[in-house]
Amino acid sequence: MDGNNRANIRQGAHVFIVQKQDQRTEKLTKGVVKDILTNSPTHPHGIKVRLESGIVGRVKQILS
Repeated sequence: MDGNNRANIRQGAHVFIVQKQDQRTEKLTKGVVKDILTNSPTHPHGIKVRLESGIVGRVKQILS
């Protein structure tokens, strides 16, 4: 599943995100969703989330 639809993302979900500084390289960071920061139902670059580790980025792939 991709991370462009807010309805697909839940707190506690395991995801791959791309951080702002990694957008050009598309380097992915794995983590567990703590907070969903994007309010709109969709976003073309991915829904912005905060991971339990405190890292903020846009969801590229949802694992579970």
